[in-house]
Amino acid sequence: MLAAAGQSPQGPRISFAARVFMRRRFCCLTAAVTALCFPLLPQPSRAATASGAPNPWGALGWRLIGPFRGGWGEMVAGVAGAPDTFYFGAAGGGVWRTDNAGRTWSSLFDRGPTAPIGAIAVAPSDSNTVYVGAGQPEPRYDVAGGTGVYRTADGGRSWASLGLEKTRHIGRILVDPRDRDHVLVAAVGDFFGSGPDRGVFRSLDGGVTWARTLKVDDDTGAVDLVSDPKDPDVVFAATWQARQFPWQSYFTPVAGPGSGVYRSSDGGATWARLGGKGWPAGPLGRISLAATRTPAGLRLYAVISAAEVGGLYRSDDGGASWTRVNDEPAFTGYYASRVAVAPNDPDVVFLVGQSVRRCTDGGKTCEIVKGAPGGDDYHDVWIDPTRPGHMALASDQGVTISVDGGGTWSSWYNQPTGQFYHLATDDRFPYRIYSGQQDSGTVSILSRSDYGAIGVRDWNPVGGDERDYDIPDPDDPDIVYASGLGGKISRWDARTGQSANITPFPEPNYGERQTTTAHHFVWVTPMAVSRLGPTT
Repeated sequence: MLAAAGQSPQGPRISFAARVFMRRRFCCLTAAVTALCFPLLPQPSRAATASGAPNPWGALGWRLIGPFRGGWGEMVAGVAGAPDTFYFGAAGGGVWRTDNAGRTWSSLFDRGPTAPIGAIAVAPSDSNTVYVGAGQPEPRYDVAGGTGVYRTADGGRSWASLGLEKTRHIGRILVDPRDRDHVLVAAVGDFFGSGPDRGVFRSLDGGVTWARTLKVDDDTGAVDLVSDPKDPDVVFAATWQARQFPWQSYFTPVAGPGSGVYRSSDGGATWARLGGKGWPAGPLGRISLAATRTPAGLRLYAVISAAEVGGLYRSDDGGASWTRVNDEPAFTGYYASRVAVAPNDPDVVFLVGQSVRRCTDGGKTCEIVKGAPGGDDYHDVWIDPTRPGHMALASDQGVTISVDGGGTWSSWYNQPTGQFYHLATDDRFPYRIYSGQQDSGTVSILSRSDYGAIGVRDWNPVGGDERDYDIPDPDDPDIVYASGLGGKISRWDARTGQSANITPFPEPNYGERQTTTAHHFVWVTPMAVSRLGPTT
């Protein structure tokens, strides 16, 4: 994991004592591990250095060891007029750019101040101007908050902080197509507490100053924005009453009477709440919006999360009246909720969920066009307005690009943005690092390789679940113990490739209200393996 500064990717030979020291330092890390190699190592005190005491960190520096496979892509945006250029924001891996339609990606936030990204927008009038909103807009146990809004004016080479640090979670940024400095930000706010930093914020000077123009209450923020393709002064915002409690995830609806749709006719300066015939009664959850034009006028699509009345809604009169055209619940969850309209056909929409659906007849008839194998839990779809065959998808397994209308897709094995929950190492040489990646299974990866660089030949799964702990047996590193959802425990044997379920309590209770279960397990099941005496 560590190497002397300036060494090759394999790093120097490290003594057994040094490796044990490093393992003990790193086994206590429980944060998500990404490809952002920030200098996070603690520094020795000046007194210790002045006294001549050895500096254990003096020759150590970070190096990236992989694995080179994508993690959760939150939002993706392309550049109209530059068909091979795309940006994406990762849930825990910063901002990335490709100029060759996903063949290779470059990290733009390696030394940035925040890793979780919730929104990204390219200014239509100046493709070098890109705005980024930090923080994931999904209320889960382990949701990562961000530190406001950032802007680049040179295509990502340099960034400036624009404030709004306390918004915590940003769901959408909308840039006026006529003016790169006219920006709207949909801020969900802190999922775990009330506060004033929620709603729609507006800037007319590129983020130098902000005014909150839409406020509902201290528990309701904004999660989506869309404008009329013909008249950018007409803007719609989706609000979301999203207050969450970490011990109630998965069985408590994240909904409330504050959730709804608002309309502005002056570029987001003032707002009025929409209702109208056919709009469902609350409480409602997350709402996602899309706008298009038909010969009859402005058409809106809304994906609504709600227990009894959720689904895909359509308005053919600019929001005055609504019709539920599809009641399928698979695309209405708060974890994945986006809708995109084909730029060349207002009757074709794309919806995300565990799979991507292409719906015709104004949303009535849907077919799955992308799913596992090849990704699951999709979060965003972007379609080039000038070349509808150029598309991008963001999923839990990374971001992929298609230049042939979805016939083929780029790889996600070129973007090291995986979220890892816990680290462990063994005492072999080269030693191996063990962890579980969110929605991509477990991994054991060599600290150095025989092949010039650490690649796919140097890592493999070790049973277990997508997260939690993966710990090798201290006496036999070919045995790996793993914990998982609902208290599941497994034992993997490298010699046979078999994984055995050794769960102490056989009745899984993941996702259930913990006050109703005999044993309590939630998102992460902590596990420790004794290094003294018999393996315990």
